[in-house]
Amino acid sequence: MARITLRQLLDHAAEYGYGVPAFNLNNMEQGLAIMAAADATDSPVILQASRGARAYANDVVLAKLIDGLVEIYPHIPVCMHLDHGNNEATCATAIQYGFTSVMMDGSLKADGKTPADYNYNVEITRNVTKMAHWAGVSVEGELGVLGSLESGQGEAEDGHGAEGVLSHDQLLTDPDEAVKFVAATKVDALAVAMGTSHGAYKFTRKPDGDVLAMNVIEEIHRRLPTTHLVMHGSSSVPQDLQDIINQYGGQMKPTWGVPVEEIQRGIKHGVRKINIDTDNRMAMTGQIRKVLSESPAEFDPRKYLKPAMEAMTKLCKQRFEEFGTAGNGSKIRPISVAEMAKRYASGSLDPKIDA
Repeated sequence: MARITLRQLLDHAAEYGYGVPAFNLNNMEQGLAIMAAADATDSPVILQASRGARAYANDVVLAKLIDGLVEIYPHIPVCMHLDHGNNEATCATAIQYGFTSVMMDGSLKADGKTPADYNYNVEITRNVTKMAHWAGVSVEGELGVLGSLESGQGEAEDGHGAEGVLSHDQLLTDPDEAVKFVAATKVDALAVAMGTSHGAYKFTRKPDGDVLAMNVIEEIHRRLPTTHLVMHGSSSVPQDLQDIINQYGGQMKPTWGVPVEEIQRGIKHGVRKINIDTDNRMAMTGQIRKVLSESPAEFDPRKYLKPAMEAMTKLCKQRFEEFGTAGNGSKIRPISVAEMAKRYASGSLDPKIDA
C-alpha cells in the first residue's frame, strides 16, 4: 500500500521542480474522482481533510475510505494530510487514524477564529512537530493569517478562518520571521500568507501584485531555499465553471481566483503544495445542477453524482498537468513512517538554514 509522508513527497517535488495539488476530501465521490485523475496522469496525491470534513464523514469512515482508495490504486503514492489543525489534540487524533501528515495552524488560536501572536504559534507548532516526528509524520505550519488584501478580512471555510479586520502586516508573512519560525519549529512545510483566501470570492478583479503578493513567496524562498512552501486558498475559480452553475439556476457572483500562471510562478520559487477545494466543489455542483435541471424527474443520486465525479476528475487531471505533477507517481518509492521517524531522530531532516 503506497502511503507516503508529505515530507518525502515534497522533497521529491523539489528535486524534480514540480508542485503538488492538495485536494480536499469529504466523501467517496471526491476520493474516487481524485484518484482516477492521479491514475490517468501517473501523479502522486495529497488527499487532505479539514476538521469540518472529519466531522462530516466521521473519522472511522474517512480512515476506511482512504484505506480503500489506496488499496484500489496501490501503485499511486498517497499522502493523507490534515488541513488546518487547530490544536495538539486534533493533530494527534489525525495521526491515530492514519494521517501521514498534519497541519498545525498556529496562526489562529484553538477557536480557529482569533489571530494568535508569534510566540503562541511557535510554541504550539513546535509541540506538534515533536510529537508528529516521533511517529515519522510530517508537519505543515502557517505564519501570517490567510485573508484578502483587498478587504482586509479573513475568509472562513468549514468554520475555520480569522474574524474581523486584519492589519496589512497580519495578512503578509514576514520573511525574517519565517526564517526564525522554521528554525524554531522544524516544520517540514510552511504555509505563507500573501493575499490568497478560502472560498470562491478571493478577488473582485484579476489579481495583480497589490492583492496577490507573489513577491513575498519569492523573498521567503530566497532566504529559505530548501523549505517547502505552501499556497492555501489557491483555487482558480474558472469562469466556465461559474457559467455552468449560473446557467442551471445558481447564483454565483462574479469573482476571480488565483490564476494558474501565478501558481506556476510560485512553483518556480519553492511552492510545492497548492491547496484546492473550491474548484472541485464547483465542478461537481455544476454537473449536479445540470442533471437536475434537465431531468427534473430524476431522483437516483448516481445519475447526477457520476457526471459530477467525471467533471471533478477532468479538473484534477488538468491541475496535475499544469503543476508538473503528472508523470512523477511511478518515480517515487514510498518510505515508511517508521523509517522517517529514524531520520527525524537522527537530525538528517532538520531544516537547513544559513546563519
